[in-house]
Amino acid sequence: QVQLVESGGGLVQPGGSQRLSCAASENIFSFYAVNWYRQVPGKQRELVASITDSGRTNYADFVKGRFTISRDNAKDTVFLQMNNLKPEDTAVYYCNGKRGAGNYWGQGTQVTVSS
Repeated sequence: QVQLVESGGGLVQPGGSQRLSCAASENIFSFYAVNWYRQVPGKQRELVASITDSGRTNYADFVKGRFTISRDNAKDTVFLQMNNLKPEDTAVYYCNGKRGAGNYWGQGTQVTVSS
């Protein structure tokens, strides 16, 4: 059973930074894409950033220039570095891995941006 475990959420002030981690139970290269999504109550889950097995990255317009997705192959971990956080970034952030026909999700980690 593939597992993705997020960590790094918490309370941060506006303008601050936070780094989320997504640790995979299997070789991170086994996923052709690893994505970060976020969701707030009452709204659909939205894609924040993605990284492919070749290292290509993609970002939602609302985080471009502020968030960076990266990968540590030796640790089978994908990171989401979030800078200049805004209150509207408050959400549960989920890690998602796609492999073949499989679509795997972590349990989510809460990020709250508030003074």
